Amino acid sequence: MLAQVQEIEEQVVQKYQMLENLEAWLINNGMNESFAQFFKVGISLAAIALLAFIADYITRKIFLVIVARMAKKTETEWDDILLERKFFHTLAHFAPAIVIYLTISVALYDYSPKLTVFFYDLTKIYMVFVSLLVVNSFLNAVHDIYQSLPFSKSRPIKGYLQVVKIIIYFFGGIVIISILINKNPANLLVGLGASAAILLLVFKDTILGLVASIQLSANNLVKPGDWIEMPSRKIDGTVLEISLNTVKVQNYDRTINTIPTYALISESFQNWQGMVESDGRLIKRSILIDMKSIKFCQKEDLEKYSKIKYLKDYIDSKNKGSENAFTINNGQSITNFGIFRKYVEYFLKNNPNINQDSTVVARHRQPSENGMPLEIYCFSKEKSLANYEEVQSEIFEHILSIIPEFGLKVFQRPTGDDFKGV
Repeated sequence: MLAQVQEIEEQVVQKYQMLENLEAWLINNGMNESFAQFFKVGISLAAIALLAFIADYITRKIFLVIVARMAKKTETEWDDILLERKFFHTLAHFAPAIVIYLTISVALYDYSPKLTVFFYDLTKIYMVFVSLLVVNSFLNAVHDIYQSLPFSKSRPIKGYLQVVKIIIYFFGGIVIISILINKNPANLLVGLGASAAILLLVFKDTILGLVASIQLSANNLVKPGDWIEMPSRKIDGTVLEISLNTVKVQNYDRTINTIPTYALISESFQNWQGMVESDGRLIKRSILIDMKSIKFCQKEDLEKYSKIKYLKDYIDSKNKGSENAFTINNGQSITNFGIFRKYVEYFLKNNPNINQDSTVVARHRQPSENGMPLEIYCFSKEKSLANYEEVQSEIFEHILSIIPEFGLKVFQRPTGDDFKGV
């Protein structure tokens, strides 16, 4: 405190002479000494308040207006974003604070040195606080500017900026505390080293979130706009925002879930964005065929199936001109299930809603007590949920309705109606 008082005293010696002359003039003209001193302090404080008001007025009504007009005339967007984020407005708070900081000692030092030091410290704390607001506005503007860049969607930086903010707020808090207790900030930082374990415990989620944010961004695991599914958290929707501590997801039922950022690293989730950005959405579904309905085709069956679109060339290639192609002893025997499988495959390959550049196949799966599965494996050109389901529904409705034409039956468990009259 003594060193601070001596420093202030050296700064005000020259500035104070005019007020001393005013006080002496008042006393010489018959005014009481204590009242003359009080009058001098009052005049000084009024002058300081007026100067601070003028500085604030000039800054807001002239400087900010000029900056706003210049920003509108330029073609760049960054200055408009700085204005929108009130960077210059926040910066304007320094003007009155600087006036008070430079002049308060002149008004109060002779009256009360300790009070002068108090206002000095209060003004410095205010300027530190304004500095933090300025940095916060600037970093918000940096994020908005970055968001306008094309590659920002795949490389979000909000988490990194939040880390920078936390570090700056931390050091700002250290500076404010050092001003309050009149200690060197470096000494406070050294003292905090012993409390590192406690700090790690307090900021555990923040530290985990920082590591997770770096991994998510570096490995391009997920970004805003991605469709993710996370059954363990009952999440199925679009990522709205990734921050240091939380990830906000809007589910398809319009509810919004918020999960810790580190959960995307420590737990399993499915990112559907690869499908969204690809040239098709997978259709993979099976129809169970009653194995008792599978049989060899007779000649009249082949003649019937040859009249069905897509199948004539296939049957002719299997027959190879042999009249006995449908017999059991012939190695080229054809089953109704085999012809049906080929029909489904040809139907898919001629469907305009199916991507023909991707895999298109109708295949057998392992038979079970529920029948013989015929799996449809192809990719729909439509990827949005409503259109995709419409394409898939039309395909299976057609397949299910044509199965009886091949003498096949769909397997399903018996119900009460099946036992009526038994």
